[in-house]
Amino acid sequence: MDKHIVLIGFMGAGKTTVGRQLARLTSARLLDTDSMIEKQAGMTVSRIFETRGEDFFRRTETLVLEELAEMDRPAVISTGGGMPMKEENRRALRAMGCVVYLRTEPQTVLQRLSGDTTRPLLQGEGKEERVKQLLARRDPVYRETAHLVVETDGRKPAKIAEDILNRLRLGTAEEARGGSRRE
Repeated sequence: MDKHIVLIGFMGAGKTTVGRQLARLTSARLLDTDSMIEKQAGMTVSRIFETRGEDFFRRTETLVLEELAEMDRPAVISTGGGMPMKEENRRALRAMGCVVYLRTEPQTVLQRLSGDTTRPLLQGEGKEERVKQLLARRDPVYRETAHLVVETDGRKPAKIAEDILNRLRLGTAEEARGGSRRE
């Protein structure tokens, strides 16, 4: 592995879980941008949203991305779901290595995150509609950013990680860089 593997996708897509599997398989470090932000801010993402607001969080997210871009040693990087929404972040993510979009359906997100009170964007009434709207808005951006799109619904994290590595070894990510993204 000579470049980073960057995992993007909606909350609940399995970025951190699949990232752990990829890190194990490649003997690389797993770096989670939300954890890095929490460490820098000295509080959880939920608390950051509560006390400092989403704008502060998004600015910090970009700073963490800049820090990661300076790293020489390849790693598996799990990003927050909103990170690719800023154009400057998309460019930086694509320049860092192979960007893999872990794609999932709204119902799977809701199922995986049922009872999770740590996700600020999933609090309150109307979660299902909010997930559908956010995912509909983010999906085209994720696709534009990714070199590789991988479906996660109904699949085990270990199999997803193996699939990603096999596709990278076969060069499908390189083909995707030329414009044809495979699913």
